[in-house]
Amino acid sequence: MKKIIFNTLLFLTALTFTVSCSSSLSREGSGDKKEDMTTKSMADRPVFDIVTDLGTIRVALYNETPKHRDNFEKLVSEGFYNGVLFHRVIDGFMIQTGDPLTKDPSKADLYGTGGPGYTIPAEFVQGLTHKKGALAAARRGDAANPKKESSGSQFYIVQNAESCAPLDGEYTVFGETISGLDVIDSIAAVQTDRRDRPTTDIRIKYIKPVLPESEKAETAADAEQ
Repeated sequence: MKKIIFNTLLFLTALTFTVSCSSSLSREGSGDKKEDMTTKSMADRPVFDIVTDLGTIRVALYNETPKHRDNFEKLVSEGFYNGVLFHRVIDGFMIQTGDPLTKDPSKADLYGTGGPGYTIPAEFVQGLTHKKGALAAARRGDAANPKKESSGSQFYIVQNAESCAPLDGEYTVFGETISGLDVIDSIAAVQTDRRDRPTTDIRIKYIKPVLPESEKAETAADAEQ
């Protein structure tokens, strides 16, 4: 456990964290705030399917972190994540992805350093923690990044909430997994090398938005006209 936490603090790039849809979003704050967050309708949040080589992870983004939400939506609409690798995987901790350099095998030595060319201001929200399945933005280390600004594209999904708990308030959590926790575990369990890189490539094939049921019904009705 100490080794995992130590390795985490050495990260100069994004980490991915996943959250369980059945667990509380917060270990702090008032009971009312927890209830408001956990019972809020998912229809109010953008939902996406992250389709990987090992299955689909369905995630919902938080409206409480609008800068990260809007940036993720923008990148998905551009196909930015299509074909990127999970380039850092630590079983019992998290799985990390979102680096566009991982689409080019000739740049393997640079994996973990790429992005869209900009950062996002931190959005730390009380109650949004590194629970299992949580999505969190990667970032450079404090020395080079005292404002804790997020990577423009790299993110991680939490596989183990206990191991990731020290990252609360250090990395922006901007979403949660609502189905596919088993896929996260499957990715975390793959064989990796000394750099925590999977020895067999695991890609995000694509990410697609999931329409709310109301929009699906409207779309179907329009198609029939």
